[in-house]
Amino acid sequence: MRLARLCVFLAPLFLAGCMLGPDYQRPELDVPAAYQQPVEQGASFANMPWWELFGDPVLEELIRVALAENQDLGIAAARIDEYRAILGITESNVYPQVNASGSASRAEGSENVFPGNLVSGSVDNFRASADVFWEVDLFGRLRRANEAARGQLLATEAARRAISIALVAEVADVYMQLRDLDARQSIAIRTRDARNDSLEIIQARFDKGTAPLLDVNQAQIQLAVAEAAVAASERAVAQTEHALSALLGRNPGPIARGRTLHDQLMPPSIPVGLPSELLQRRPDVLAAEAELAAQTARIGVAEAARWPSLSLTGSLGLESAELSDLTESGSTFWGLGGSILAPIFNAGANKARVEAELARTEQALLAYEQTAQRAFREVEDSLVAVRTYRAEHAARELQVAAARSAATLSRARYDGGVTSYLEVLDVERSQFNAELSESQTLGNYIRSVIQLYKALGGGWTPGETSDTAS
Repeated sequence: MRLARLCVFLAPLFLAGCMLGPDYQRPELDVPAAYQQPVEQGASFANMPWWELFGDPVLEELIRVALAENQDLGIAAARIDEYRAILGITESNVYPQVNASGSASRAEGSENVFPGNLVSGSVDNFRASADVFWEVDLFGRLRRANEAARGQLLATEAARRAISIALVAEVADVYMQLRDLDARQSIAIRTRDARNDSLEIIQARFDKGTAPLLDVNQAQIQLAVAEAAVAASERAVAQTEHALSALLGRNPGPIARGRTLHDQLMPPSIPVGLPSELLQRRPDVLAAEAELAAQTARIGVAEAARWPSLSLTGSLGLESAELSDLTESGSTFWGLGGSILAPIFNAGANKARVEAELARTEQALLAYEQTAQRAFREVEDSLVAVRTYRAEHAARELQVAAARSAATLSRARYDGGVTSYLEVLDVERSQFNAELSESQTLGNYIRSVIQLYKALGGGWTPGETSDTAS
């Protein structure tokens, strides 16, 4: 249609008009030149895909299931679709809106209202038209709204990647907790069985009169301690399986096992790269920045509302009293119009809207800075955790080796009548606690590596879209 084509032709001229409000510029952040903790040099191990990091086929399959079935991740994906549709709506507002309409009516007037002036009989009217409405974006209100919607979409996509990374890390973390609990349950069961055997031997000695009742009672106490540890570990294993099932988007149920805790493969080196790289990799930082950019654009939307708005309308169509005459040349009609709406007095409401958007932008800026600082802190925390847990586990291994040797020697001394059973109990208690602590410390070390991988933004490559991010 001629009117619609004219509007489309003129659109670029009006769209080139001024835009109120500030253009977004990335704020300067206080980025440390290096991490406080000692780190290995080289490209960040966060560049490693998660399926190469863990090396446990069962764990990898659990992560794949979680990425496909987890409800939180599904909600985040649906939220991206929502904001992509919202962006489509805001983008459409920049262009002319063309609508088609048609009507048919029959009416007969009342002679008591206009006596003598009415056409006798009924009057028919048939109408078909195309109507155009176009709000000319003189001061950039619509374009700033598009910027805000686009920034919100980018923030939502980054938020989904953040949820994805957190999910990968949480599944791995809970799985390692489960393998640690499996190991501690095995230690508890082995200790319980050994203490049960010891009780039987001591009971037999007591029955023969070669051991006092105190030894029997002490053996019974230690057996009960081990049995309680077995029950506690069984409870913890079941509850951890339930937690992992929830992450997988499933009802509570058994979880498959892969490598044991001691067979897990850790990266041979853990370089972390530079702090400046973190701002480009962490999705939560990118999401906060996109939110800041979107909020900055909303200042322009509020500013433009304080200035006049121009709307153009037009109609082109056919109208006739007879349906058969609707397509005749004399049935054509058209119309053009324009209107300007300028705010004169609204008790300061428009100015207050600008001030509100400025305050929200300040909040978004502070949130962005806070998110970046939290990212640096989480990396530093994870670095110190990896370093200290590694050293602690090495010490725990030495403790276990010494405790096992001491337990063997103490048992031999008791069997030889050199020492009392209390020494045996004390040494075996130390061995039990040392083995539990060694397993727990190893689990904490492995989980600290996972948390460092997460803190560095591991699990996705910068530049990925939401459709390709893991």
